[in-house]
Amino acid sequence: MYNAAERVMRILKEQGEASLRNVCAAFKIKMLNPAEVSYLSEYCIVMKPISMALNILQSETNTQMGWLLPTIYLLDSKLKKMEASIKICLPLIHALQKGLQKRFGEFMEDPELISATILLPKFKTSWTDKAHIIKAGMDYILHHLDAIKDTQQNDSQHDSSDEDDFFSSIKTVHSPTASELDGYLACASEEMGLLQSFHLVKKRSLKLNTPLPASAACERLFSCAGQLFTPKRARLDSTNFEN
Repeated sequence: MYNAAERVMRILKEQGEASLRNVCAAFKIKMLNPAEVSYLSEYCIVMKPISMALNILQSETNTQMGWLLPTIYLLDSKLKKMEASIKICLPLIHALQKGLQKRFGEFMEDPELISATILLPKFKTSWTDKAHIIKAGMDYILHHLDAIKDTQQNDSQHDSSDEDDFFSSIKTVHSPTASELDGYLACASEEMGLLQSFHLVKKRSLKLNTPLPASAACERLFSCAGQLFTPKRARLDSTNFEN
């Protein structure tokens, strides 16, 4: 619907009303009246950010989980800004806002999703001005970075001597995880290669931003051992299914 309406409005803008009138005459359909043109114009304005958001989330290039919240937050912000200028399609805006809240409301303050976004160099903390959202994500990240660091330290202690273990309690305790996270956030680069300079941050970013695709279960079922669509895979009796 949006693509068709957008094309009609583009023709009107580029070629004038006469060109659309000729098309209507050729197909023997009624020409749009001014009220219908006004409606289509507002409809295209409202639906354009929806279309763009869908293209982003359905893209095969930006597949990290951290793209979800910035897209939803910015979409919601764009819809709110339209409320002052849109008249005819105002109910459509409200319906879209209600739909976004119903579908994504429970995820918009999820610390794990917030952290996934912060740990993408493109977004970091610039995608929302809500301080409590950023704080929730930062606390989550620091907690899990500390856990990773503690695990690494415990592994290294197994190889240390008795003397090192005896005096370990008087050693100065540093917090490298906080400084590493601060260093990451201070970098201006938006390239994914930035993560190579921050080992702990990279490790957590990969963990949070690599979700299973929705098709994983189906692909696993039909491509076991590379036997995609072979006769064996095509005959899903009880024996083959268990494989």
